[in-house]
Amino acid sequence: MSGFLTALTFLTRLPAPGFAPERASDLGRAAPWLPVVGAIVGAIVALAVALGSAASPWVGALLGLVAWAAVTGGLHLEAVGDVADGLGAAHGDPKRFVEVARDPHTGAFGVIAIALQIAAKLVLLAAISETAKGDPIMMVAALALTAAWARWGVLVIARAVPPLGEGMGSRLAAGVDTRVVAIEGVGLGIASLFVAPILIAAVPLALALAIYWRLRVGGVNGDCHGASIEMTESALLLLLVLA
Repeated sequence: MSGFLTALTFLTRLPAPGFAPERASDLGRAAPWLPVVGAIVGAIVALAVALGSAASPWVGALLGLVAWAAVTGGLHLEAVGDVADGLGAAHGDPKRFVEVARDPHTGAFGVIAIALQIAAKLVLLAAISETAKGDPIMMVAALALTAAWARWGVLVIARAVPPLGEGMGSRLAAGVDTRVVAIEGVGLGIASLFVAPILIAAVPLALALAIYWRLRVGGVNGDCHGASIEMTESALLLLLVLA
């Protein structure tokens, strides 16, 4: 279970009793467990949405959004800001992109990107809460699969796109096994057929993001992976609303 605890400790703020915090840097062993941790995150968010929806869809969406940020520690939202700043300043230069993305300060591009991402999730969660009033169990399953697919997509990207130097991206890529990714993708696909078939769109979304990162900056780092998770989650939430 060390790989699961590594993924849980690194990707969330959930407690992992008896687990040494320093081992959370070993992302290679955590790679196969990313979709599992994602499902846990999605289920927690869905439960918060269901709880708040007893008052109104917007209260449910707000509680879900707060739960999302609290459980993940805002890790992926921060990545969205870093990537936005990097893309805005790099002008296609991978070295400049990495340099700006690693800067601890957040610029105007980053603030705008984070604000838009939060607003998008708030609106989409409210819409999902409104349409899922009669079947909260299916909503929990759909949001759990949404978060799981988003982290599965990161494994696809890590396998398909070279890392931008040493860092979280390269450590994660070292633990990605193509066969495991394929098996997990089939499992998520089968589950989605019973819950929300539209979520299978996560497969072409992952491939599209892999192509984007390769063409735009020539590789990926940890910030690219975090931003990919956020973008995939929002895209899948939108597809759930439309479907």
